[in-house]
Amino acid sequence: MRQRLVIIITIAVVLIMLVALNAASYVRIEQTSDLESAPDRSTYNAGATGTRALYDFLRESGHDAMRWTEEPASLLNTDRLKSATFVVVGETSVAVTIEESELLLRWVENGGRLVIVDRDPERQLLPGSGHWRISTETTQVPSRDVQADNPNAMTEGVAPFRTGQPTLLTQDVESVMPSRFAGLISSYVLDGQDKSEHKARDGSTAAGEEDDTVQKEDPSDVTIHSAPANDKQVSPAPLAHVYDSRGVLLIDYRHGVGQIILLSDPFIVANNGISRADNLQLALNVVAGRSGLILFDEYHHGRAAARNRLISYFANTPLFAMLGQLGLIVLAVIWTQGKRFARPMPLPRVDRRSKLEYVASMAELQQRSRAYDLAIENIYARTRRVLARYAGVDNMSARGEIAARVALRSKVDREQLEMLMRACEDAINGEQINAQQSLELVKKLREVERSLGLRMRSREIRQSRD
Repeated sequence: MRQRLVIIITIAVVLIMLVALNAASYVRIEQTSDLESAPDRSTYNAGATGTRALYDFLRESGHDAMRWTEEPASLLNTDRLKSATFVVVGETSVAVTIEESELLLRWVENGGRLVIVDRDPERQLLPGSGHWRISTETTQVPSRDVQADNPNAMTEGVAPFRTGQPTLLTQDVESVMPSRFAGLISSYVLDGQDKSEHKARDGSTAAGEEDDTVQKEDPSDVTIHSAPANDKQVSPAPLAHVYDSRGVLLIDYRHGVGQIILLSDPFIVANNGISRADNLQLALNVVAGRSGLILFDEYHHGRAAARNRLISYFANTPLFAMLGQLGLIVLAVIWTQGKRFARPMPLPRVDRRSKLEYVASMAELQQRSRAYDLAIENIYARTRRVLARYAGVDNMSARGEIAARVALRSKVDREQLEMLMRACEDAINGEQINAQQSLELVKKLREVERSLGLRMRSREIRQSRD
């Protein structure tokens, strides 16, 4: 009784676990919208904070856009990618490491085009431009109750930005509508050229770090500053494209042979803001302003190519929950198979003796005792019964009548069949016969069976089974 109680409790626990797994896997109370405080800027995301709309528009308008799911080091290994545009949108779920940023900036130096769309970008992705340093700051931080799918709430109290000057990035753009959480870009030059150049060469001042000897510039002044003409190693000053008295939204500057573009508000290219004002045109100018491949970084959004494709395909599906339930059921069955429900029972004894053993034993006894007449009797009795059934007469009929009837229905010779039956009956009745003669009689009986198609053995087996 105690063992039964344990098994019953185990089954109840398994059922409770299955119900819990079903509740966790299938029950969804409400589909929540994207939050601006925890956005997903991936091109796979069709929600408010995603960039699926921009990616699909680029693909449908004929641009060569693709999702990049490999490490940044792969950009340096293909000649076709040397002049591509690499787009990093928003705060990524996988942080960009220092080694990856160094490889990415090396790719930009060789002619690549890096587009960063973020309110607070990674500092190691914003190297200095000569004596100039780049930084961003935000005046408002989105709270957890801000719904990204409400564009009016995202742009509440914000006036559109006007383009500062006609450039390739502001072509066909009159105004840009950012969100109220947009970052503002600051460009500043280190105070003292000799001292700053010395620090830059020695590497004692990292790109983007704060320095005690810095002098911030007014946003409108960024467009007119440039490096000294006699210093060929110093890059030009960052160029502001979209700005007003509040600050700068879009800048670009040279890095080696390549170019770095910084847009300080992902709302402009996201699904919830790309249709506002001229945001779409600005996004096209920034992302697709140069011919060639456009690579959207999905590697740092957690969709790396090194991840198992089969697992990625079944992610966010009930398959893994179903496999877990199946595993619990299998474990429960295996565990219960080793438990008894009642008193122990003796194992059944299986008779492993073959039915042919009896036949072989009887044949050996008849051979040793030279009882050839008995062997003929066993075979002839069955053959005579089958012949009588074939002839349509009684088994007690004379052999001549049986032979005559069989000959009428077949091509068997009547006299030979009657002589064969007489020889078998004489051997049974005591006439002397040896092993060779008995074997000849059995062979003739089998030939008659085959010629008539009687198949006596299979028929007898079927009859006995019925």
